[in-house]
Amino acid sequence: MERRVLIAVFLSFLVLYGYQSFFVPPAPEQPPTTTTPSTQQPAAVTTPVAPSTPAAPVVDQAPAPAAVIGDAAEREIVVETGTVRAVLSNRGGRVLHWHLKEYLDASGQPVDLVPSEVPADQLTPFSLRVEDEATTRRLNTSLYRVTGDTAGRVDATTAAGALLFEFEDASGLRVRKEFQFDPRDYLVTFSATVTQSGTALNPGVAWGPGLGDIGAISSGGSFFTGNYIQPPQAIYHRDGDVERIAAGDLAAQPVHEGQFRFAGIDDHYFLAGAVNPGQARVEYRPVTLPGTGEAQRQLLSQTITFAQPPQNVRFFYGPKQFDLLRSIDGELVRAINFGIFGFLAVPLLGALQWIYGFVGNWGWAIVFLTILINLAIFPLRHKSVVSMRKMQLLQPQLKAIQDRYTGLKVTDPARQKMNTEIMNLYREKGVNPASGCVPMLLQFPVLLAFYSMLSQAIELRGAYFGFWITDLSLPDPYFVIPILMAVTMFWQTKITPTTADPAQQRIMLLMPLMFTVFFLWAPSGLVIYWFVSNLWAIGQQYFTNWWIGPSLAPAAAAAAAKSGNMKSVGAGRTRDAGKKS
Repeated sequence: MERRVLIAVFLSFLVLYGYQSFFVPPAPEQPPTTTTPSTQQPAAVTTPVAPSTPAAPVVDQAPAPAAVIGDAAEREIVVETGTVRAVLSNRGGRVLHWHLKEYLDASGQPVDLVPSEVPADQLTPFSLRVEDEATTRRLNTSLYRVTGDTAGRVDATTAAGALLFEFEDASGLRVRKEFQFDPRDYLVTFSATVTQSGTALNPGVAWGPGLGDIGAISSGGSFFTGNYIQPPQAIYHRDGDVERIAAGDLAAQPVHEGQFRFAGIDDHYFLAGAVNPGQARVEYRPVTLPGTGEAQRQLLSQTITFAQPPQNVRFFYGPKQFDLLRSIDGELVRAINFGIFGFLAVPLLGALQWIYGFVGNWGWAIVFLTILINLAIFPLRHKSVVSMRKMQLLQPQLKAIQDRYTGLKVTDPARQKMNTEIMNLYREKGVNPASGCVPMLLQFPVLLAFYSMLSQAIELRGAYFGFWITDLSLPDPYFVIPILMAVTMFWQTKITPTTADPAQQRIMLLMPLMFTVFFLWAPSGLVIYWFVSNLWAIGQQYFTNWWIGPSLAPAAAAAAAKSGNMKSVGAGRTRDAGKKS
């Protein structure tokens, strides 16, 4: 029985490690060719080209055809919605910045999903791309006439706002780009019409290197590096399945086609992509940008080409917040990678949000939700302790049976007789050897679902708990909570009933050390959950000891077994019965 418990705990640790290894993308490999970093160039001298080919120097370029419809000077237009502050340029009718007002970066400024220090050869969001490179260059560098702004500003904080960009040159190239900005839902409805000498073209819509949040750090996620942040990856929903492709795996197949429910790029907390684009072709390309110090940021650029020129296509550029995504499209919530235990993680997230509505602090919401979970599994844990107590009383008789068959090989038919005697003893004493393990194993799906929920929920990004815990999605900077968790886990192990020999008991006492290493760099919200669960388990163990009587010493257990006093265990307050035995 004790070996089974030990194996169960050890396998659970392996499951946790395996879950992180399989469901959090590894660090992307360095692409075979990288773009040479450079400082960000002013928009007036930017020369974007198609992201699938490196930039080529322009030598003896012919003069551009004269503009028929356009603007004389470059300028920027600021669009204010309730959730976004976007900056667009009339040079190419492109997005330069996409600031999320409700989410801050490490410097305390609103997150910009358009990263800074992008090389000049990269297309920025809502650039257009066609097969001819020279036409692509003109589409994205010409000065467009802008309609819909007032003194360079668009107010879409309470009602939808619109911008129209138009350009025509003497060669017969005509372009019309229209944006409609949603006031709350991070949505942009986009239309584009391009004709060349009267012939309609079908341009691809590009989102340049992204995303710009901390998720772009190239080191990826790992249990033992302290970095749980998922870097940008390709993501799309096609044929009922959601595919996630790490940047390092895109070299083999950069182009994906099909009937998409959504398609784009996401990182740990944010998503940039088209919603319900229908039949489309998506092309991805890894781009490496310099990072802080020696670190580099591995980003992705994408170009989406639709079956027909894009008309009223919805693009979402915002947080992977469950309720928000569900309000836009029911399948869009699958962009949040809750893993195989999503069926548990989603209701846990709903419960956490409900509690937060009362307490107003995500850390305390985790504490109260942990208490509610432990209340729900109280009967299972109580049954496990009672079963372990019965097994403790039964251990001398089990050992006597096993001693009679010592030295027999596993293939010896006589061992079957030993197993039969053991099973008869279990039936006679009313003991189920699995009842001590099963309740404990049933708790691990909840732990994995809780871990998945806490690691993916954007609500915990930057959530302040108190004192030194300023971000529940990051590890405890001083390791205080992990150490307290280790102490409570050691305490719990010491007071838990056991039938193990001294060597096995010493091995069991190593488990708190193993889990301490495991949790040192885990998100502090998860460690708080485990710590509170340990405290509850310790209190429940003392309550159970008071209810059914304290654990018996080995000699007393042997005497109790011989006297047939096992039935008294778990029948109520049996402390007196235990003393008599």
